[in-house]
Amino acid sequence: MAQAVIIGAGPAGLMAAEELSAAGHDVLVAEAKPSVGRKLLMAGKSGLNLTKDEPLETLLHSYGDAASWLRPMIADFDATGVQRWAQGLGQEVYTGTTGRVFPTVMKASPLLRAWLSRLEAAGVQIRTRWRWLGWDRDALLFETPDGEQRLTPDVTILALGGASWARLGSDGQWAKILGGAGVATAPFAPANAALSVGWSDHMRPYFGSPLKSVRWKADKLQSRGEATISATGLEGGGMYSLTPALREGAPLYLDLLPDLDLAALQSRLDGKKSKTTLSQWLKKSLRLPPQKIALFHEMTKSNGLPQTRWPEALKHLPIRYDSLRPMDEAISTAGGVKRTALDGGLMLTAMPGVFCAGEMLDWEAPTGGYLLTACLATGKWAGRSAAEWLQAR
Repeated sequence: MAQAVIIGAGPAGLMAAEELSAAGHDVLVAEAKPSVGRKLLMAGKSGLNLTKDEPLETLLHSYGDAASWLRPMIADFDATGVQRWAQGLGQEVYTGTTGRVFPTVMKASPLLRAWLSRLEAAGVQIRTRWRWLGWDRDALLFETPDGEQRLTPDVTILALGGASWARLGSDGQWAKILGGAGVATAPFAPANAALSVGWSDHMRPYFGSPLKSVRWKADKLQSRGEATISATGLEGGGMYSLTPALREGAPLYLDLLPDLDLAALQSRLDGKKSKTTLSQWLKKSLRLPPQKIALFHEMTKSNGLPQTRWPEALKHLPIRYDSLRPMDEAISTAGGVKRTALDGGLMLTAMPGVFCAGEMLDWEAPTGGYLLTACLATGKWAGRSAAEWLQAR
């Protein structure tokens, strides 16, 4: 009989298992899907961004309103801690020019295999296809291939993820269970989400084209990151950090030439020959790629745009969008277990002995290593807190 049961075998759950087993406790990890770390593996397909190599205060800034809450956890396991942890698993890492940290092999699978081997050597048991159904009095109730199973551990850690990418395991169904038990939760909302844009046929040839060297702005948020024109709208890291403002319907603006100021653009326009058309000027004088020119026309319907407004429109192009893409398509979600429902060790105040970690907590962060850092840090914190709680009993 395991002293500790961890529900959810993503980064937060596995890190909690590592902490508890290191403290000498018997640990069982229950995972609803047929295999573990599915979202981690998916994220690693394009290069596993482990963390962002930044000073603590800079790192914390990306967690917005949740920064003060997460501060002790991330301070305990910051970007340096994440890198040392990966290296301890035999995975060499490197830091890119933007400060993003990746395994040298880029993929997530070697790291996950090494991690699972270490957990197995520590005696951690992992059960897949074990879907948690809630509690039956004091027992955890699971649906398993062998029928219903009931476990009554001394401590439980929930690391059930958010409510996006349900096919990988994060379906958010746990919110109903915890809500029914009196745990305060915030509604889920998409984070790091793409935008729905109703393109005209004019844009069809540019689907899949990148928008590079641009600056995005929505309310008080700005980003110099890239995005891609897709069949359904716009997506990419450059836009994802603006999701908190876009969720509220804030207008979105794009600077197509962030390295040229308005005066420089006006000077180039003043030197334009009178017979040069807008498209010719954008292509030949400003050397904009076809997708930027197409987007400029799409958003300005520029046949009627006076020449005097060309520079301003290039620097402050309104991007008409319909909404965020559906939440299940989002990379992550906001919402989840509220800070007020937890004590300083991430234990539910309404349910002594039950801890929470990872994306199921009510915080959000942009892509770029921040998501994984906080999942690992909160998993480590919850695991250590659970071990201390067991010790004090």
